[in-house]
Formats: sequence, C-alpha cells, structure tokens
Amino acid sequence: MTLSLADAPAFLRLMKHYVVDYTNSHDQAETAAIMEPDYLLRMGPHFVQGRDGAYHAATRKQMDQFPGLGLTVHEVWTSGERLAMRFSEHGASIKHGGARCAWGGIGLYAWNGSKLIKNHVEQDYFSRAHQLKTGVSNPVEGPAVAPWDTPAEAPDAEAEAIARTWLESGALAATPNVLCDDAWTGADGGRILDQTSIALNDFFSCGPHVAFHAVQHGRVRREFSPEAEGRAAELYMAGIVHVENGVVARGRIIRNRLELQRALAPARA
Repeated sequence: MTLSLADAPAFLRLMKHYVVDYTNSHDQAETAAIMEPDYLLRMGPHFVQGRDGAYHAATRKQMDQFPGLGLTVHEVWTSGERLAMRFSEHGASIKHGGARCAWGGIGLYAWNGSKLIKNHVEQDYFSRAHQLKTGVSNPVEGPAVAPWDTPAEAPDAEAEAIARTWLESGALAATPNVLCDDAWTGADGGRILDQTSIALNDFFSCGPHVAFHAVQHGRVRREFSPEAEGRAAELYMAGIVHVENGVVARGRIIRNRLELQRALAPARA
C-alpha cells in the first residue's frame, strides 16, 4: 500500500489512540485496534515481536512498576507514511519506595494504513536509573501544544543527505542546539564514543525534520568510563534533527547509555 500526505490525519488519530487510550490508560486491550499481531519493537540490540505475547509482557512489566505511568508528547512529525514522536514517560516506582522520575524517549513508527507494524525506539533508562537511585526526579518537559494537528510534510531528500553526512561526521554530540539525553536539564550530554562509523537502522524525513535510529561504533571516552577508556563499543540511539539553511541546526537525541554501561561491565570487574 502506498501512503502519502493525505493519510497523515488517520495516522495522527491512530497515534492519539496509542497515547491516550492505551499508554496513559494502561489498557492493553486497546492494542488490538492499534497494532498488528506481529508488531515489532526494537530498542538497542533487542527485538520484541508479537503484540499479544512478548510486547504485552514487556509493557505490562513497566506499567506494574509505575502504576501511575504517564506519557507526555513533546514533538510529532509525519509524512503520512512514517511518524516520529519525542516524548517523556514519568511516574513513581513501587520498586523504589515510590521514588519519582521522568525520562525521555524517541520513537520512529511505521504503519500499514490501518495499524502500527513497527517502532524503532530508545528511552533514557540510564537517566531513569540515576533518578531512582538518588530519589531526585527530573522535571517533565512541556507538552506539544497540538501534536495531533501536526501538518504533514513530504520527505525531503536534501535534508536527508545533509543529516546523513552530519551523522557520518561524528558531530552528533558536539553540535550546538542538538541536545543528547537529558542535557536540557543541565546534565552532561557530551560525547561518549569517539566515532569510527555509524550504521542506520531506520531513517526518514518529514520535510526538514529528519528522524533516525542508529548504532554508533567507536572507542569509549574517559568521561563516560575511565576504566573502559579506548575500548571498542557500540552505542544505540534515536534522534530527530531539524535542517535549516543547509545544516543540522537543532535537534534531540536519546542514547542507550544503560545498554552500553552493561556491555562495559566486564571491563570494570
């Protein structure tokens, strides 16, 4: 099925259903109307496939840990065929004595004109773990004013080329106004790896707004792990960047720092 700008309103309605009636209502019965049975979620190197099996189990675990879990949408872009959404999840963890936390995420969604079929996503569980450990929550960023009324924009090949070149340059954590993880709170959002290459798992544009899911290959920087400095590693991430006047002018990236930290753990033993 060929999807276009004309399909965007229906895609936005589906995503509103996903956010309001499923995620924020914790009603997994709604997923039958939102996702195909073989729905695929990818986070980091992990694949969770099967709406009623693996996916339900994974999401139920999170909803049980955070009984009041909420999702706030900050940014939505769509071409009618694809959709990118930046959001925060937030709540109080019963596993941590009711400690509260808020963490960012970026998802890249695909649908078939009726239901969702896949999502490449990253969430900042590294920041979440830190907040739960310290008992000090990050604030929740302000919501998008009208996410479900977002105008559709056709893919832009020039913007994609600029963003691809930028990603390959290794400048993603060293570009002004491109904020990584929870850097918007004043936290450190600097480089983690000295990049040697980057591979794109998903990549599309909605006008000048370019979304990607990628794995960065490189050497660990001392700032992230003095014990693992120089070690070869890979870092998964999802981002939305905005191209203006021929350059990547601003954007947000969520990196899977927790997965990397766990991968490096043997080097710390």
